[in-house]
Amino acid sequence: MIFKQITRKNYFFSVRFFSSILKDRYGFVAPSIPIPQSCSPNSSEVNGNQKRKKNKEPYRPPSSLDMTGKKIIHSNLPFDFRFSYTESNPNVKPIGLREPKYSPFGPGRVDRAWTGVCAPAVDPVLKSVEGDVSNDAEKKLEQWRSRRKMIIGELLAPAERAFLIEKCQKNRTKRQVNLGRDGLTHNMLNDIHNNWKHAEAVRIKCLGVPTVDMKNVCNQLEEKTGGLIIHRHGGQIILFRGRHYNPKKRPVIPLMLWKPHEPIYPRLIRTVIDGLTIEETKEMRRRGLAVPALTKLAKNGYYASLVPMVRDAFLTDELVRIDCKGLPTTDYKKIGVKLRELVPCILVTFQKEQVVVWRGKDYNSNAHIKSEQKSFSLVSKTDESTEKSLTDISTHNSGCFIHDQSSDTEDLEMDPRIEGNVNSQCSSEECS
Repeated sequence: MIFKQITRKNYFFSVRFFSSILKDRYGFVAPSIPIPQSCSPNSSEVNGNQKRKKNKEPYRPPSSLDMTGKKIIHSNLPFDFRFSYTESNPNVKPIGLREPKYSPFGPGRVDRAWTGVCAPAVDPVLKSVEGDVSNDAEKKLEQWRSRRKMIIGELLAPAERAFLIEKCQKNRTKRQVNLGRDGLTHNMLNDIHNNWKHAEAVRIKCLGVPTVDMKNVCNQLEEKTGGLIIHRHGGQIILFRGRHYNPKKRPVIPLMLWKPHEPIYPRLIRTVIDGLTIEETKEMRRRGLAVPALTKLAKNGYYASLVPMVRDAFLTDELVRIDCKGLPTTDYKKIGVKLRELVPCILVTFQKEQVVVWRGKDYNSNAHIKSEQKSFSLVSKTDESTEKSLTDISTHNSGCFIHDQSSDTEDLEMDPRIEGNVNSQCSSEECS
């Protein structure tokens, strides 16, 4: 370091000496020694280069919430948009919400307001006193039903129906829509229409809590999709799209981007059961947990036989216990609500993963006998025609189709319009 400093001083001294001699002799001033400038950010060249460079915009992944250059989605469907159509009852109003009213369709994507429970087809805010909201809703429903009849067209013949059933079996196709514990969700409607692009009928597999009330599942499927159920065996449903269905003219169904939180409903189990005292309710809960279990429910099983089992048990016992160990809490609570409405009965307790129900003081065991007799007679009439059509197709296809004739009375249910067509054809065959 000392040597470097000495050499620098001698260098500057010699330059000054020679520059003074040149000035005296020739009047020439030596130029200053070019000293390399340090790369400081204050220099003008560096600032110029920085101005020329444009900062790259940060990467933004594509998002469905970005509505730049997109139009608001409008749907002509006449019903209210809900997360689940089978597991929610529009007649029961909640007492509160668990989150603000964020629309699960995304902010500004749909022209329907989210009320925290549903997105109504008609604006709930009254804009004018003269306008009647109920008339508009009824008109839309009538248009939807008339359009559904036009799309379905003529009723299927037994041979056509059997051919579609055979085509949707597991050994023929893998196309299937699964209906689980959430029931018929809003996004499932889009899945069904996507399957109808490539096939005339789609197979739907139902398991879990919604199978307690399969009649409600079938009604909601037909109403919300516009199709027709042509076959049901257990939890397997085959939904026909209609003769005049056009995939290009399918209804607009906006998708839900996330699952909304369920609202707050009143408590299912009260501290005191109506008509009893506190001591009697405590004693009933203690006896209910000691009663032998009627059945043990498996997780994601088929529960269509649960309601008739409870009705039969109430003929001899006033308390029924259902073992629900291993099931989620929300599942067996929903099962209890369905039993309360369908049996009907009174919920006693959900303790220790058990559903205990009481038949009540004024239980009428003869209320459901007539409905069961009607369903049995309907099935007995339709079995004969289906067996004939299936045997004809099996002989034509060299025995490639095998029909399971062992089915319960609640497993086979047909549309009454198909039943009338089948009976008329059977009567004509007998006459001939």
